[in-house]
Amino acid sequence: MTLDTSAAPPTPTAPTSPSAQTALEGPTSKARYRSAFRPGLFEGKTVIVTGGGSGLGRCSAHELASLGAHVALVGRQSAKLETVAKEISSIYPERAGDVSITVCDIRDEAQVKGTVADILQKHGRIDGLFNCAGGQYPAKLRDISYKGWDAVVRNNLHGTFLFSRECFVQWMENNGGSIVNMLADIWGGLPGMGHSGAARGGVLTLTETAACEWGYAGVRVNAVAPGWIASAGIDTYDEHYRELLRGLRTKVPLQRFGTEAELSSAAVYLLSEAAGFISGSVIRVDGGVPTARHSWKLQPSQRSFAFNGFPQYQPPVTLSDTN
Repeated sequence: MTLDTSAAPPTPTAPTSPSAQTALEGPTSKARYRSAFRPGLFEGKTVIVTGGGSGLGRCSAHELASLGAHVALVGRQSAKLETVAKEISSIYPERAGDVSITVCDIRDEAQVKGTVADILQKHGRIDGLFNCAGGQYPAKLRDISYKGWDAVVRNNLHGTFLFSRECFVQWMENNGGSIVNMLADIWGGLPGMGHSGAARGGVLTLTETAACEWGYAGVRVNAVAPGWIASAGIDTYDEHYRELLRGLRTKVPLQRFGTEAELSSAAVYLLSEAAGFISGSVIRVDGGVPTARHSWKLQPSQRSFAFNGFPQYQPPVTLSDTN
């Protein structure tokens, strides 16, 4: 239900099915991204990916680069950003000069303003923004301190607002563009991660409000809402929480977990021209979890068709034995 990111405590995620993992070629592979979209879809366009140093941000950066985009990677850890930039430049030599990195704490208004200005100086334009950065940690509401609550809300809500506003003010207001925000499976609340649920709920209304206020400028604002997506970040959790995650597959109507590539493809679609008349909307990427009902027993899977176009995907070790 949550996301792995370079800008905050890692987000719990969940594994893809074994059938989807068998074809993975590993993080050192030089194989190119197998996107579902046409080559050159983002040729000449610049897209910012916050949280681009790991997990879902890393995957999306690879896909966007494979489709011709100039990618501006943003995150708090320069080493991770440099690693992803080197990966992309190595796999796509033609993109070697098109990837930039900027270290930024998305919670800091001055840093965000400076980062957007820096990206404009480097790339000359900002056509898209994927607000992928964020993060949270498992905790009951009664046990969340104000400091912990504030940190998660600032990461997930304030950072999304600041980057969206600055991209709009500094470029998109006069040139148009597309913004995609990150939600989670918040429908009906988010027990066990109430700080993130509250922040993501705020991002939902922010998305809808910005879509209305900024539509006149040709700016579309949408969101993706992932369910249980596999990402190596869950390996940092304690054994109790990892054991909880291992049992979630059977709670999904599709009886598997999502891949990073499946979430990336939804974000890339919303950033693309194909979604030109879509704004203020949310694409759920959750295998149908919110539709599951206690009155209906989910049946074991008879077939699975997971999509994974990211050869450099790194599945979580925690879930390597999950069937």
